[in-house]
Amino acid sequence: SLIGRLMLDLPEEMGLIAVAVRQTQGKGRGGNVWLSPVGCALSTLHITIPLHSNLGQRIPFIQHLVSLAVVESVRSIPGYEDIELRVKWPNDIYYSDLMKLGGVLVNSTLIETTFHILIGFGFNVNNSNPTICINDLITKFNKEEGTKLKPLTADCLIARTVTVLERLIDIFQEKGPNGILPRYYKYWVHSGKQVRLHSEDGPTAWIVGIDDYGYLQVHEEGKGIESVHPDGNSFDMLRNLIVPK
Repeated sequence: SLIGRLMLDLPEEMGLIAVAVRQTQGKGRGGNVWLSPVGCALSTLHITIPLHSNLGQRIPFIQHLVSLAVVESVRSIPGYEDIELRVKWPNDIYYSDLMKLGGVLVNSTLIETTFHILIGFGFNVNNSNPTICINDLITKFNKEEGTKLKPLTADCLIARTVTVLERLIDIFQEKGPNGILPRYYKYWVHSGKQVRLHSEDGPTAWIVGIDDYGYLQVHEEGKGIESVHPDGNSFDMLRNLIVPK
């Protein structure tokens, strides 16, 4: 809310980010509340995107770019490439396909021909509770592989995430979705997964990929490929439930 009040009063060329050590009133999708203890990387970033640009015409992709940037902030560090950090469509960061350790929330406001985007992202770095954190994954990797990778800090990973995100936005603006999707698919958890459409008893479909506007594509036998949106607040990994768009 603080950045939302400030963003229109700053020069266009000035970047703006808020970083929190602890969060007690974080917002999630669909009105969900996100509580974050000490040890999380927590921030809200303000960026501007021209409406008449590749990304401006495909705003839903921003959450995918941010999720990818979080994963790459770790896995692009030499030696940390095999830390099992992944993206889950549409806006989560996961340990493999087993457990959530972060998420992204994007709010956009169109003023004339410019999108003002507020990106909130948080992920567990050094807090094992209530789920798992990145440094737990590093400790696990060191034990299994006999390596001595050092723990990472929230400040470092926020900085790296923003830097990677800037590069991903530049690539997207130049090349569109095809410039980003190979990197995204490298780290996502859904390839070849089966889901149910409409309800738990609905028809079975197989996840294919993401369309040009950031929606999930599935293939239902006999009906070809169609785009879908999440059921409720998120793609339900436990029930594997999504609904046609």
